[in-house]
Amino acid sequence: MKPVVMIEMMSAQRKRIHPYKFNMWLGLAGIIMMFAGLTSAYIVKRSQPGWESFTLPTVFSYSTLVILVSSLTMQVSLRAFKAHQMSKYRLFFAVTAVLGILFSILQVNGFYRFGEMGMKMVGIGSNPAYSFVLAIAGLHIAHVLGGVIALGVILFKAFSTKKRNYDSIPVEIVATYWHFVDILWVYIFVFFHLLH
Repeated sequence: MKPVVMIEMMSAQRKRIHPYKFNMWLGLAGIIMMFAGLTSAYIVKRSQPGWESFTLPTVFSYSTLVILVSSLTMQVSLRAFKAHQMSKYRLFFAVTAVLGILFSILQVNGFYRFGEMGMKMVGIGSNPAYSFVLAIAGLHIAHVLGGVIALGVILFKAFSTKKRNYDSIPVEIVATYWHFVDILWVYIFVFFHLLH
């Protein structure tokens, strides 16, 4: 085989997206469509009579700050992995997982604050506005917890005593997913603030 043809084949191989990354992007596209549908339904429904306006409790602002910081720690972790700085990678990866858990706790606390303010989210006497908040933010928390589980699996492998595998694909996939749920929450947060 001619050297030029081999170089072209290697270049084309490098440009192809990894199958796992491709599947992840398909999954993210589905999640985007789901949240676009939910927020569109929210906009349509809010014109109906009986729809109550509200202000997000302050704890949601704190959770936003936490998830933004977690995106930063994730990026530091990814760079450390690629530089083979394993102790730094493990530390920042673990910090990202802890921040993900803290984010979820703050979100649940925010739902309790809604209850304390007399805003019932489900059942008799609930208002559709609050039910939508629960559905949208609750689904987001579920996706964050899915990310935390993925972080835990990779972190377990990072501390494993087995032979090290420096394949960055799993770490890159989790990092991309984590940045995605970060951006998704910022969108949701701004969405609720702009409409109320």
